[in-house]
Amino acid sequence: MPGEQPKNPLHGVSLERVVLTLVDHYGWDGLADKININCFKNEPSVKSSLKFLRRTPWARAQVENLYISTLPHLLRRSS
Repeated sequence: MPGEQPKNPLHGVSLERVVLTLVDHYGWDGLADKININCFKNEPSVKSSLKFLRRTPWARAQVENLYISTLPHLLRRSS
């Protein structure tokens, strides 16, 4: 069917869920080490990170790519 994205790991996953999952897995310090952006380094919060990521496509792409590369490890951990 048109509009379905069965192979897209981000399909149906909100940006907020992506950030929360990465923070849960890496912590803010670990996330800042992986992706060098200030919203993860200086007084990090989900709200400020979402605001920045929604306005900054290159940073959002880095966060989404990290989520996708981390996903297999997260799935193994939950099994």
